[in-house]
Formats: sequence, C-alpha cells, structure tokens
Amino acid sequence: MIADRGNSRLLIVTPEKKIIWSMTIGTGKGSKGASSLGADDAFFTPDYKHIIINEEDNMVVAVIDIATKKIIWHYGHAGIASNRPGYLNTPDDAYMLPNGLVTVADIKNMRILFINQKGQIVKQYGNGLWAHNPPVSYASPNGDTPLPDGGMLITEIDGSYADRLNKSGKLLYTVHFRDISYPSDTQLLKNGNLLTVDYNTPGRIEEVTPQGKVVWEYYKASGPGMLSSPSLSFQLPNGDFILNDDKNDRVVIIDPKTNKIVWQYGHTGVPGTAPGYLNTPDGMDFLPPNVKIPGVNS
Repeated sequence: MIADRGNSRLLIVTPEKKIIWSMTIGTGKGSKGASSLGADDAFFTPDYKHIIINEEDNMVVAVIDIATKKIIWHYGHAGIASNRPGYLNTPDDAYMLPNGLVTVADIKNMRILFINQKGQIVKQYGNGLWAHNPPVSYASPNGDTPLPDGGMLITEIDGSYADRLNKSGKLLYTVHFRDISYPSDTQLLKNGNLLTVDYNTPGRIEEVTPQGKVVWEYYKASGPGMLSSPSLSFQLPNGDFILNDDKNDRVVIIDPKTNKIVWQYGHTGVPGTAPGYLNTPDGMDFLPPNVKIPGVNS
C-alpha cells in the first residue's frame, strides 16, 4: 500500500505494479500537488479491514473502512493546531494497536498519544517540552513504531535519536544517528538492529546496532540511484528493503547484498496520476500475500 500524498490518494499495488484498490482523500493542492487533506502515512490495522492515516498538515488522524472507502473514526480538528484535548499539531505515523488504541506521534506538541475509540487520551509519552530526555520528554518525535513485545520505537528529529521503550514505557536504550540529520520513522529489524532513513537530498538509509554502530548503508550522492527525502523504509520477508523516495516520486526496493535498486514504482522525479506514476509518496505498508482484505482479494 502506498500513501500517494501529492495525489491525495491511497493505492494498493501488486508486485507486478497493478493497482488493485485506490481511494482519493484530499484536494491535491499545494507544493508539488501536496494536499493538506492527503494522507502523509498509512498503515493497515491489525485485522487488515481498515487503514489508519495521518493528515500531517490537516491536524487529523482517521480510520478508513477498506470495503466501503468511508472514514469511520477520526481525531483532531481539521486545519486547527493545538495541544488541547481533541486536538493535534502535525500528527505523524498513526497506528492502531491490537487492543484498539490509536497511537500517534504529535510532532510539534512533543508527545506520543494513546487514544481510545471514544477519542480520549488514555496514555501519553512526553511532557510536551522540547527536549531530548526520554522517557520524560522528546525533541520533535516523528515516529512511534509499535513493537512485537508491546513496546515502542520513538524517532526524534531534533538531535537525530531513536529511543526504544518497553511496554511499560521504560527506556531500554537510545541510539544517536551520527550520519543522519533528519531521521524518519525508525523501524526495528528482526535481528535487533534499527533501520532508519535520512529525510534529505541526497538521502540515506542505515542499519544501526543498538550500540549505534552502522553495519549497512545505502547512499548515492548523484545519479539515478540517489534518494531525495526518503521518509520510511522497512524490511521485506525476503530481506530486501523497501522505501518511499518522496521527492523522487517513487517507491523502490533495494537489495542490501548488491546495494542496487531492484524494483521501482513511479517515474523518477516525474509526478503524475496515471498508472505507474506517483506524486510525493510519503507512506506505505506491506500486505502479506496470504492476507485477504475486503474488496481487494476476497
């Protein structure tokens, strides 16, 4: 699944590059067509019947029913930034947990929220102060990746950090990304290392140990392999890394053994709406081949 932000739409695309489901969300206005109503990120819910999105510029998170393409739940007030109950300020990476709670990295409010289905904040990480002092406070958190053990991996833009918490919110460790000035949406790999991207041009992907040692990276200073503001990468079951290369208008898969791009959806640096084209794709998620979702492969 791809959150095609500049086109204000969501797409589910097969490995053969066939679009099997799509939904338009916003108006497509703004820089490079980026919509204030479009999805910044999008993730499947645990039951694969819904998609949860964050509208970063619109100050809202929402849950979409895949079968009906209807928004069935939302939190925040469209276009209004605030730290008051019911409001957000630049929300990023909304997830639905198995227990039904919604988490979101509320970047400019310097906090991670846990919200129930009634729209009530039931837990919060961060006291709202702009400071790297986990687990007390965070400096512009833009990632809140839920972990299999019930913990969370928080990414902090300012200072370039990732903080791993256990399910009780206790800090297990912090990693400082020394080569990255704008880390985005750090993920935990099965081997225990962290995978993060540098939201810059040229962009970078790094695999880093919990001790901060870089064990793999992809970086090209120029040419067709150069990344431009990648914002999310994760590992596929075959070991390759997929990432959305935002300002290159493409999603690519990189083989870490060869450090080469082995698959691409989108035309590099050419935004468009036709099949095979994207415009500033800013989020994605993986649909396992054995999972059937309503209206797509059921």
